[in-house]
Amino acid sequence: MLGIFLDRDSLDRGDLDFFALDNLIDDWRFYGLTRPDDLNDRIRDAEIIVSNKVGIDEAAFQAASRLKLICVAATGYNNVDLDAAQRHGVTVCNVRGYATPSVSQHVFTLILSLSIHLGSYRRAVMKGEWQRSPHFCLLDYPIEELAGRTLGIIGHGELGHAVAHLGEAFGMEVIIADHRGSAPSPGRLAFEQVLEAADVLTLHCPLNSETRGLIGAAEIRRMKPGALLINTARGGIVDEQALADALRDGRLGGAGIDVLSEEPPLHGNPLLADDVPNLIVTPHIAWASRNARQRLLDEIGDNISAFLAGTPRNVVNA
Repeated sequence: MLGIFLDRDSLDRGDLDFFALDNLIDDWRFYGLTRPDDLNDRIRDAEIIVSNKVGIDEAAFQAASRLKLICVAATGYNNVDLDAAQRHGVTVCNVRGYATPSVSQHVFTLILSLSIHLGSYRRAVMKGEWQRSPHFCLLDYPIEELAGRTLGIIGHGELGHAVAHLGEAFGMEVIIADHRGSAPSPGRLAFEQVLEAADVLTLHCPLNSETRGLIGAAEIRRMKPGALLINTARGGIVDEQALADALRDGRLGGAGIDVLSEEPPLHGNPLLADDVPNLIVTPHIAWASRNARQRLLDEIGDNISAFLAGTPRNVVNA
């Protein structure tokens, strides 16, 4: 049986144990990166494919006539044409929950860094401003505690739950938004109410037709002056130009962004301009602790093992 791993370098820095895959099938071929022009030739004889972000479309299914299983090395599976998979009798599985500790940790790394102006203080020290201070400390930038502040969460699945627990541990008041346009269910507040009440607003919803552009100029205007916006979900959820404008205008206190609408941002992005203040942009790494990447790989192995045993798990096209 032949297995093809199409984009190993997207999750492995040489620091992972591939034992979970090595003993499952007798022939693996690992590719660090697969470009569209190379895809069909590489998968022609494959029975199992592992793909993080390589697109698998109708033409690929036609090329891979022996294909039985696609393991997406992620939770999101929009890179696979599920209708085509169904037509060709191919099972598609994803991995869930593997990155929860990593993402929630990253969320609070961003919140804390913005709340204490960590980057500004670091730059001040490197420029010699502390050394020139007449006092023992430097108080050039405001420092805010999280205790007593309101943490608004949009998207209360596993990640939202984990972030809520961390917020409570910091002494924050946690409020959960219901779906936009819905009457709030018990334990939740209306979407607009959360926008208006949150000192820190963090996004944990998927990108779909309902959430694309969910946080735009109108929504940002409803947020508290000085509030923080955190997005580790998907770039298209936030209107990036509106966010850049709000930061320049001082309408928001800051933003921590781990995702952009185009990744990598080959054609530029409003949030990459060098004059946007109080902004931290990280390159889609919230999920990527070594621990999380190892859990992801182990779960892929479990998905393959279950499929070979006739009891597929985490199937997304059933």
